[in-house]
Amino acid sequence: QVQLVESGGSLVQTGGSLRLSCAASGSIYHINAMGWYRQAPGQQRDMVASITRSGSADYADSVKGRFTISRDNAKNTVYLQMNNLKPEDTGVYSCTAEAFADGSSWPFDYWGQGTQVTVSS
Repeated sequence: QVQLVESGGSLVQTGGSLRLSCAASGSIYHINAMGWYRQAPGQQRDMVASITRSGSADYADSVKGRFTISRDNAKNTVYLQMNNLKPEDTGVYSCTAEAFADGSSWPFDYWGQGTQVTVSS
């Protein structure tokens, strides 16, 4: 199977920056799109950013101009550079990957456990 492990979450002040990483490992044959979701306390999980294998990115309106998603296909890793952070960016950030595991004919959406980002005002 495929495992995703996030890192980089922390407590930061308003206006600060963080860089999240998510590394995929295991029996990976191929990874299509990867992305980041955020779940604030008491809220549903929402898409923050996504990126195709070729590097085409999409962002939630609330983070456009502040966040940048990127990936390293050779390392099966996706990153999220977050600048000018705001208190409303607080939440658990989880990465996802649409991937083919070895021997699988169909892709599956894999999820990491999440990393906490807290932005203090």
